[in-house]
Amino acid sequence: MSTSTVNGGISFWYAQEGLPAPREPLPGDTTADICIVGGGYTGLWTAYYLKKAVPFLNITVLEAKFCGYGASGRNGGWLYNGIAGRGRYARLHGHDAAVRLQQAMNDTVDEVVRTAAEENIDADIHQGGVLEVAYTPAQLERLKTFHAVEIAFGEKDRALLGARETADRVRVAGAVASSWTPHGARLHPVKLVKGLADTVAALGVTIHESTPVTEIRPKHAVTPYGTVRAPYILRCTEGFTAGLKGQRRTWLPMNSSMIATEPLPQSVWDTIGWDGREALGDMAHAYMYAQRTADNRIAIGGRGVPYRYGSRTDNDGRTQPATIQALRDILVRCFPTTAGVRIDHAWSGVLGVPRDWCATVTLDRSTGLGWAGGYVGSGVATTNLAARTLRDLIQQDSGQSGPTDLTTLPWVNHKVRKWEPEPLRWLGVQAMYAAYRGADRRESTGRTTATDKVATLADRVSGRG
Repeated sequence: MSTSTVNGGISFWYAQEGLPAPREPLPGDTTADICIVGGGYTGLWTAYYLKKAVPFLNITVLEAKFCGYGASGRNGGWLYNGIAGRGRYARLHGHDAAVRLQQAMNDTVDEVVRTAAEENIDADIHQGGVLEVAYTPAQLERLKTFHAVEIAFGEKDRALLGARETADRVRVAGAVASSWTPHGARLHPVKLVKGLADTVAALGVTIHESTPVTEIRPKHAVTPYGTVRAPYILRCTEGFTAGLKGQRRTWLPMNSSMIATEPLPQSVWDTIGWDGREALGDMAHAYMYAQRTADNRIAIGGRGVPYRYGSRTDNDGRTQPATIQALRDILVRCFPTTAGVRIDHAWSGVLGVPRDWCATVTLDRSTGLGWAGGYVGSGVATTNLAARTLRDLIQQDSGQSGPTDLTTLPWVNHKVRKWEPEPLRWLGVQAMYAAYRGADRRESTGRTTATDKVATLADRVSGRG
């Protein structure tokens, strides 16, 4: 790691934009019609759509640090149509139900773009789609299968590209094929979350920051500064859910890490291409995700130290030097001409992982408690669909409307068992990612088109398969 690399400090996106001006903490006990716990994308989008639907609602958002402190301010800026758990939902509810869920996600990408423009939120959004590449024989076979499955779930506008067509978009070293979908965009995560928070506040939603919620129970959100009482309490805490009383084993806080290069000169871009600014990923088991930023850097991420014992989360995004080096190695493997470029920033964040790897939206009509999350790293778009679904569930429960297309999607009210107690979950996650990294190494040096058997077993044991 270079001595010039900034490590932590929340994220590169905040280093660019600056931290937001602090909002006041909760001044004491109060009441609301709806209390939302968590000031990230899920909570803010939910407040936005509820307030737009019913302007007179008294909505309070409680945030432990500041809006966008968690994954919403640290992610890779992939606004895309992936959703965690679609395959399981197809098995549980039928193929057609999962197709409806996928179509809703396709539409969600456009909804975020449209709303950002309507609310004058400039988040560096560029709709170049998503390009996922393969550069080993085993990855190529997985890519073909992945592409066929996406087509089967209704994505008729997806394209399978050969080596030359892939290079015409992005010249990833050794890439033999890729799958491209138009349902994706690159964006600046912090510009989106800051703009959304300001928009929600301007609508009349009350946001209290520096107000950690320690316990959620029916009609009560408890903080050190007082309790908010409301008929509906919505938990929108994603990777930080484990810090709430009674939620230690609900969602596992999985770590993901990123680096951002210095702005690259045109001579480097001439070797890479990437003029369409697609969101870029690969078919590795320990996959990478990347974007070409608005100021011509490469921001690239992947799993470093995947999990901290006891579901602990970091405070400032600081990243281990070995992880930074591993990400740099991936960068140079994909783009050899970046070997000498400076890494300006490295950071990490947590995402929420349910035991069955399925994102969910729930409203318990008997208690008024609701939640959404478990996005497993696909939350930039999924949060928006979750928020609109929570809006419809609350309007249905309060008698303002009946069931809608969103309230009948298969991820609504899905129940997930808890994670194993420690040390079993720590051992399990460490073993899983060691298996994936080992599988990637073996596949990169082998000629077989078959997926590594150890990775297949890890998928099955972990619940991903």
